[in-house]
Amino acid sequence: MVKLLSKLFIKNPTEYTDPSVRKAYGTLCSLLGIFLNALLFAGKYAAGAISGSIAITADAFNNLSDAGASAISLLGFRLSGKKPDPDHPFGHGRIEYISGLAVAALIVIMGVELLISSVEKILSPEPVEVGLLPAAILLASILVKLYMFAYNCSVGKKISSSAMAATGADSLSDSVATMVVLLSMGVSWLFKVNIDGWAGAAVAVFILFAGYGVAKDTLSPLLGQAPDPELVKSIEDIVMSSDAVIGMHDLVVHDYGPGRMMISLHAEVDGRGDIFELHDSIDTVERELKSTLGCDATIHMDPVETDNEQVNAERAALEEALKDVDGLRGIHDFRMVMGPSHTNLIFDVVMDTGCGKTPEQFCDIICRTVEEKLPGHFAVVTVDTSFVF
Repeated sequence: MVKLLSKLFIKNPTEYTDPSVRKAYGTLCSLLGIFLNALLFAGKYAAGAISGSIAITADAFNNLSDAGASAISLLGFRLSGKKPDPDHPFGHGRIEYISGLAVAALIVIMGVELLISSVEKILSPEPVEVGLLPAAILLASILVKLYMFAYNCSVGKKISSSAMAATGADSLSDSVATMVVLLSMGVSWLFKVNIDGWAGAAVAVFILFAGYGVAKDTLSPLLGQAPDPELVKSIEDIVMSSDAVIGMHDLVVHDYGPGRMMISLHAEVDGRGDIFELHDSIDTVERELKSTLGCDATIHMDPVETDNEQVNAERAALEEALKDVDGLRGIHDFRMVMGPSHTNLIFDVVMDTGCGKTPEQFCDIICRTVEEKLPGHFAVVTVDTSFVF
């Protein structure tokens, strides 16, 4: 259905990185989600009223919250698609994350309310009438939710939308929750045991976990999460494919919402090269990053010596001396200054943020290691923090 509708209502539906196409897909899937969830709510609410089951009623209101969540997502996609303005030069893409956080809050509130109602049913159980119609409605709901899971995850992956991927995960948990309700009806019919309240509590727990998952997936980008390792690898491949680039470091990825990414990095180049030719090569890399990954890139050139055998030998000795230092992720910007009594090795190191040390402690470890393993050498170290993993 989604594929057919996208062909009918979306211009150039395969241009997934195009902001207007992302917005159109978000609008389409959100409207479809509102329609299907409203339909499921009506059917389950009727089934809950017929059978007197708190579990079915809880599941119905779960679908109502999903319809509200889709409405919030729709608003988020519409607002996040606005063009940059003087007050927001990086665009409004992060509104999509904020709308996802609002969806998470709505899901959690609904889960708490349903958990309270289910506990009341456990303490004061009421008879449940098992019928063919409520069971058929629940079975149909499971199938619809599995379909929603499939199309949300598929489209979310294509347009790189964490909000839509979270909606897909929520749909999968909804289908599991509905299956629990259906099984509770089967137990009641076969064994004459009323576990309706317990099934309702289980549904509420599924809802709470879904809300937690959505909150985690949408809050993390707002706080500044590390970039996807696949993205980092793609950036490195493009940068290092240039003949002018010897090495790269200090990569920072700034995420201003889907389709609005800026990166900065340092590229090592041959210090003997022609500055105009090197600049042209770096410009070419920046354009390639823009066309391939859709990101605006700023690259700083670091000139390095490539033909000084003594410098190369000293760097190799330094790398060997520091290879066992815990938390060291790399060395760059290496220089050396020789004197009559000692040699200063001047370089930057990249520290793993998870190593449990402060930059000052890490610097002290590096300096002591150099003095111990390379007599007559002193280290002048700048500690950089890695912003990618």
